Amino acid sequence: VAANGRGGGGGGGGSGGGVSGGGGGGLDGGGFTDIRSDMWLSARMPAWLVPYGELARWDRPIGTWLLLWPCLWSIALAAPAGTPPDPLLCSLFAAGAVAMRGAGCTVNDLWDRDFDRRVERTRHRPLARGALQPSQAIGFLGAQLSVALGVLLALPLPAVAAGLASTPLWVLYPLAKRVTDWPQAVLGAAINYGGLLGWVAVRGDVDWAVVVREGEGPSPA
Repeated sequence: VAANGRGGGGGGGGSGGGVSGGGGGGLDGGGFTDIRSDMWLSARMPAWLVPYGELARWDRPIGTWLLLWPCLWSIALAAPAGTPPDPLLCSLFAAGAVAMRGAGCTVNDLWDRDFDRRVERTRHRPLARGALQPSQAIGFLGAQLSVALGVLLALPLPAVAAGLASTPLWVLYPLAKRVTDWPQAVLGAAINYGGLLGWVAVRGDVDWAVVVREGEGPSPA
């Protein structure tokens, strides 16, 4: 989806850690920061694009994998017996996972930018350090959501409806850190929602028997 003060991080990249006491720190590794100048983004991307990559956590794909694996699992489980998962469908979900993970991180950093400036681990994030303005992050968010919407509209209609229904989960996760000590429950629901979405993309509906009793495999097609 990193230890945080109120459980953020994972796929969404929430705030947390110790409050900075000033001095120290920096992009070159002084202090405890999750943004480093020696990451591949700085070496392989144009300088103007690096803050956007940092905002979307392109240099840390674990959150993308956490989103993608439930999707791939359910696509494979829903495939007819003896046939491999649809490679086109898997590719669409991979592109969607990259876009939605980045969008979730962007929303998180927009909500948390004032807090992030006061936290050692997060104070060098692009919005917190001023490398990007909120208006730029919002524009980038729109671009990522446009990619995700394009992927979603390429899926069967029932999957489109199921995908849109997940919107509150990734939008509200950053706010959950403000009202509960268990924000990872919201994050976990957002990450694992792909397990339902992948099945719906293949079968056109949700087989609740499979959801509840996943170890027994799919019901007959």
